[in-house]
Amino acid sequence: MSGNVKDVFTSVTEEMSKIIVGQEEVMEFLYVALLTEGHILLEGVPGVAKTLIVKTLSAVINCDFKRIQFTPDLMPGDISGTHVFNPAKSEFYLKKGPVFTNFLLADEINRTPPKTQAALLESMEERQVTIEGETIALPSIFMVLATQNPIEYEGTYPLPEAQLDRFLLKVNIKYPSEKEENQILQNHHRGFNPHNRLNIKSLADINTILECRNEVQKVKVEEKIFDYIIKITGRTRETVNLILGASPRASVMLLLASKALAALRGRDFVIPDDVKYLACPVLRHRLVLRSEAEIEGVSADDIILNILQGIEVPR
Repeated sequence: MSGNVKDVFTSVTEEMSKIIVGQEEVMEFLYVALLTEGHILLEGVPGVAKTLIVKTLSAVINCDFKRIQFTPDLMPGDISGTHVFNPAKSEFYLKKGPVFTNFLLADEINRTPPKTQAALLESMEERQVTIEGETIALPSIFMVLATQNPIEYEGTYPLPEAQLDRFLLKVNIKYPSEKEENQILQNHHRGFNPHNRLNIKSLADINTILECRNEVQKVKVEEKIFDYIIKITGRTRETVNLILGASPRASVMLLLASKALAALRGRDFVIPDDVKYLACPVLRHRLVLRSEAEIEGVSADDIILNILQGIEVPR
């Protein structure tokens, strides 16, 4: 059953690799979010192909893509849309904003004030947008991919915990290896243009993704996996270095992501390694560290890994 999911996304990865060098782990995280109706927060320095990965994925699975550059003067209506007066007909009509799409890239989301950031809350959680009292459903495939620069914080507005909690995963995009960077240079030397997507094949469509989602829902989970997830999130609520631990929503997200990962790897059942692999990207943005821990250089990942080491892995 889950072999179908693996086959689909193996082909997608092969096609994406014609444009993206390396970053297979990031691609897999994108697939996990896509299969669980989740959203992703991508964090990485400029120039590591954050935008390109999303654009390429949307092209390969034949989905609509829109991008918003978040700036301090961006207004909520610039995201959701607004009613505009048509003088020819003497009536107002709804001009939909870029949120009405399949893949929405919220570029540098922390550069816009909280009232504009909050314009995404309803769409991310309820898959709908309310404009002047009118509620409009979003497409069946709808995914927000927000980017942040982890270095430059001047003039930014950190996302509040309530909004961070809406993201299934927070993915840290690293620099490529020397071998990968060499391949990037060789490709560009031969005239490769990463923005030319004419040669990208569409290997899937919305119906294919919906079918894969149905398969993910059928992935089996044993009782010991439920207990393992509960122990992990429960320990975060008892850790002295944390002001805020993981909520029950975090437990649900870790379960759903683990089921998607199992399907992507060709299994119809979840194993503890799936949970361990996803613990950091699912939990890191949901934990609030004490200031003393931050001063000492302790990170959320450090705490999560320490918790994993202290819990017996189910057999």
